[in-house]
Amino acid sequence: MIVYNRIQELKKHLNIARSQGKTIGFVPTMGALHAGHIALVQKSKAENDITVCSIFVNPTQFNDLSDLEKYPRTLENDSRLLEAVDCDLIFAPEVLEMYTEAELALKLKKVEDLAWTEGKTIDFGILDKVMEGAHRPGHFNGVAQVVSKLFRIVEPHKAYFGQKDFQQLAIIRSMTKQLGMPIEIIGCPIVRESDGLAMSSRNVRLTEKERALAPLIYKTLYAVQQNASKSSIVELKAFAENEIKKEASMSLEYFEISDANTLEPIHELKSQQTAVACIALKLGAVRLIDNVVIG
Repeated sequence: MIVYNRIQELKKHLNIARSQGKTIGFVPTMGALHAGHIALVQKSKAENDITVCSIFVNPTQFNDLSDLEKYPRTLENDSRLLEAVDCDLIFAPEVLEMYTEAELALKLKKVEDLAWTEGKTIDFGILDKVMEGAHRPGHFNGVAQVVSKLFRIVEPHKAYFGQKDFQQLAIIRSMTKQLGMPIEIIGCPIVRESDGLAMSSRNVRLTEKERALAPLIYKTLYAVQQNASKSSIVELKAFAENEIKKEASMSLEYFEISDANTLEPIHELKSQQTAVACIALKLGAVRLIDNVVIG
């Protein structure tokens, strides 16, 4: 396994591989890796000749600077985990390798501020305005910017993302299509702990007591999923909100049931329609998200 910190060194390696007809799979991460990330790497390994995993805590997608400061950085341990599953390349750049100081100063208030080298403006429609977009202004601008930069650097044939960040996956699919990037975006199932908690780099920040309470999130989502065919959307939302409110340590930000393709909130689950139930809350000081597909 080779670790690159410089863009040009990584590109040189990958250009040689491409000239040899090798396929490239890519797993973008912010580090603090867990079994969910490793599952993405393993899927990429199974489907491509070379797998690249990036580890970069992207400052432009944090609208809360304290959250950025607290985000775990565990490059040494991450490298050991990736080596154990034979990841081929790690790309671990410094912030100023990815951004100019001018870009960082902008803080990317609007999509138009993104430095698209193709000169294109991205319009995500409703995708970046609901749920996470409404509660974390500027977040998806930062996500789109860094992923587009990484895609141009790595130029993968396939890129792998976990479905825990369901809305992010929709944003990336839209961005890739609008920019005409010839990259297949692969969404992979959520990997959960034995008690149902969705694996997340943020889980390590939970106290022992909070960790014991956390399975309520998936328990609630699972109940919604199981009752979707016999309850109205209003009833399902009221149930989920009441379940979370029973736990004083949890502060619900949103619970929404939306069309799985458009992310438009729905008021009735129609026949043959696929929907997604998404939740975001704070457990103590830690913000967690999760979702289940229904219908």
